[in-house]
Amino acid sequence: MPPWAEARTLVQALRGRPGGLCVLTGAGMSAESGIPTFRDALTGLWARFDPAELASEAGFRAHPQRVWDWYAMRRDGVRRAEPNAGHHALASHARRWPGGLVLVTQNVDDLHQRAGHTDAVRLHGDILADRWLQPCPQREGCATTRAQAGRPPRCADCGNLLRPGVVWFGESLPAAALAAARDAAERCEVMLVVGTSGAVWPAAGLVGRARQRGAKVVIVNPSPSEIDAEAHLLLRGTAAHLLPLLLDAAEPGP
Repeated sequence: MPPWAEARTLVQALRGRPGGLCVLTGAGMSAESGIPTFRDALTGLWARFDPAELASEAGFRAHPQRVWDWYAMRRDGVRRAEPNAGHHALASHARRWPGGLVLVTQNVDDLHQRAGHTDAVRLHGDILADRWLQPCPQREGCATTRAQAGRPPRCADCGNLLRPGVVWFGESLPAAALAAARDAAERCEVMLVVGTSGAVWPAAGLVGRARQRGAKVVIVNPSPSEIDAEAHLLLRGTAAHLLPLLLDAAEPGP
């Protein structure tokens, strides 16, 4: 049986099974909507900076305006982008088979959410959200509504800085999101890995975890990745092209 036909059979077999399908998405999926990957965003004016200068607490503390402006540029790109056919296929499948698909994403944009998949597990945070750089020294805490305008904004009371709500180099993933992702990887029957290079850990480790627990691993990617050896099936192609074909095969009939 060719890989495409086998992948379709696997997905069809999961109709209505709670948690049977776990999908892990990466930057390649958003790139199809015009959102550059993290390193691809280091172009033009930003090409002269080391990534750690723009995506670490140390870099932010040293040059807060520079980092804030870089994320403002990236946020503008996210707001202009639109979900592609792959995002819509995942959201449609999740709506029609409640509980049958757990979506785990490394992407910090909101394209999955705008396509209608509101309960995605977000491992690396949300680029459109802000949070305080450090715990507020005040008993009642800082309120973002009292942030003074600036690049970046500051707390009007204590001077605390707002920062993008993403996971920077050297930071731990959100504990609840990581726990949910590991649970999904351990319980699923099929793990569908879409548009990820497999180079970022611990997210990449979810694939091996799923395989060790007996799941079939299907990788959808136009290019080789660092986790291809974990795959039972490799489908070379883009998410926008392949996911509608693969997931529509599992939709209920009339």
